[in-house]
Amino acid sequence: MKRIAVIGDISGFGRCSLTASIPVISSLGIECCPFPTAVLSAQTGYSSYHFIDLTSEFTAYENEWERLGYRFDGILTGYIASPTQADLIDGFIDKFKTDSTVLLVDPVMADDGEIYGTYSNELCGKVAEIAKKADIITPNLTELCILADVKYADITAKSTDEDYIEFISSVAESLITDTLKAVIVTGVRYKGEIYNLVCEKNSRCQIKSQIFGGSYSGTGDLFASVICAKAVQGVPLKKAVTTASKFLEKSVQSSFNEGTDRNDGINFQKYLKVLKNE
Repeated sequence: MKRIAVIGDISGFGRCSLTASIPVISSLGIECCPFPTAVLSAQTGYSSYHFIDLTSEFTAYENEWERLGYRFDGILTGYIASPTQADLIDGFIDKFKTDSTVLLVDPVMADDGEIYGTYSNELCGKVAEIAKKADIITPNLTELCILADVKYADITAKSTDEDYIEFISSVAESLITDTLKAVIVTGVRYKGEIYNLVCEKNSRCQIKSQIFGGSYSGTGDLFASVICAKAVQGVPLKKAVTTASKFLEKSVQSSFNEGTDRNDGINFQKYLKVLKNE
C-alpha cells in the first residue's frame, strides 16, 4: 500500500488539516501517516479554542520514523505555525523525500490580498523556499502573488478582462522549474464561477465549479489531499483536479443548503464515494 506523510495540525472541530486529510487519503486506498504539529480543541476561526504546540516534539517524532526505515510515496504540507516549524519541515523533506516521492506543498499564507495575521514576512519567505522544493503547489490567488512577487492589485485589476484567467495562468507558469512541475491556482472567482487553474510546463487548463455561499474552513486541505493522493496514484492532474472540484462542489452545496457554519467546515464525509468512483 502506498503511503503519504501529512504534516499539519489536528483540530477537534472544524474539519480541516489532518481531520480532512486522513479520511480523504484513506478513502482512496492510500495509508495516511499523520505528523501532528499541534493539537487544537477547535480550529482558530472559532471564538475560543485550546492550542497545544507540538513543535518541541517534532525532532523526536521524526527520528522515530527514520528509525523504522519507512519511506513515503507522497508528502503533503499545509499550514505552518512558525519559522521554527518551517525549518523543521524543510529538514524533514530533505530527509524523507526521494526521487519517487510526490511532494505537494499547499503554501498557506494569505487570502483576499492580505497575509494572515499569524504570518510574518520571515515565515512567508520560508514557506516560499519550501514551495520551491515541491513537485506540485496549490496556492490561492493571493499566495500566487506572494510566490511570484506580483502585486495582488495588479492582477485583480484585470478581473473583468476576457484574458483574466489566461493572465493568472501565465503568472503561475513563471514559477515552474525542473523541480516544480505543476502550479494549481485554487479558488479564482470569475464571471460568477470558481476556477481552479492547472498549469504545467507544456499545458494549462481550467476546471470550473458553481459558487455556493462564502468560504468554508478546510476546503483547501481537502483539495490538496485529493490532488496529492491522485498524483501518487499516477492520475493526470487535469483529471485529479476535476475529481477534487466535483467532490468539493457537492460538499459545499450540501453545507450551504443545510446552513452549516463556515467554521464547522463542509459536509464532505457523505461524498467520499465521489472520489472512489472517479
